[in-house]
Amino acid sequence: MIILHCLIVLLVSMLPVIELRGAIPIGVSLGVPEPLALIIAVIGNMIPVPFIYKFARKLLELGQESSVKPIKKFCKLLMKKGDRAGRKLMKKGGDGVYVALFFFVGIPIPGTGAWTGTLAASLLDLDYKKTVKSIICGVLLSGCIMLAISLGVVNIFS
Repeated sequence: MIILHCLIVLLVSMLPVIELRGAIPIGVSLGVPEPLALIIAVIGNMIPVPFIYKFARKLLELGQESSVKPIKKFCKLLMKKGDRAGRKLMKKGGDGVYVALFFFVGIPIPGTGAWTGTLAASLLDLDYKKTVKSIICGVLLSGCIMLAISLGVVNIFS
C-alpha cells in the first residue's frame, strides 16, 4: 500500500497548480513517512521542469496560432500568465533575478511554483542551469514549509 501512496504523491506533485503544495499534505494524510513524502514530492515537482523550460514557449506560441478557439484561448492565457510572472520577477529581482525566482517558487502561495517559475524563466530566456538551481532550491523551501504546515494540521486533528 505504501508504494501506491508514494506513487500518488509523485503523480500529484507533477501536476500544474497543485504541485508539491498539494502532494505533501496528501502524502502525510495517507501515512507516507514525512521525509519520504518530501523527497518524492520534490522529485515529482522537478520532473516537468526541463520539459517546461525547453518546450513550453514553443508549444504555447504554436497554440496561439491554432484555429481551435479553446486551445488558442488557453495558450494565450498561459503566455500572458508567464509573461506577467516574468515581468514581476525582473522588476523585483533585477540583477538578482535568480534569487527572486527562488523566492517566487519557494513561497507556497497560489499562482507560484515550479511550473509558473519555469515558464516565466523560459519566456524571459533565462540561463537554463541557473534557472534549474533556483527552482530546485525554491521547491525544497516550499516543500519544507508545506511539510511543517501539514504536520501542524495533522497534529491538530489527531
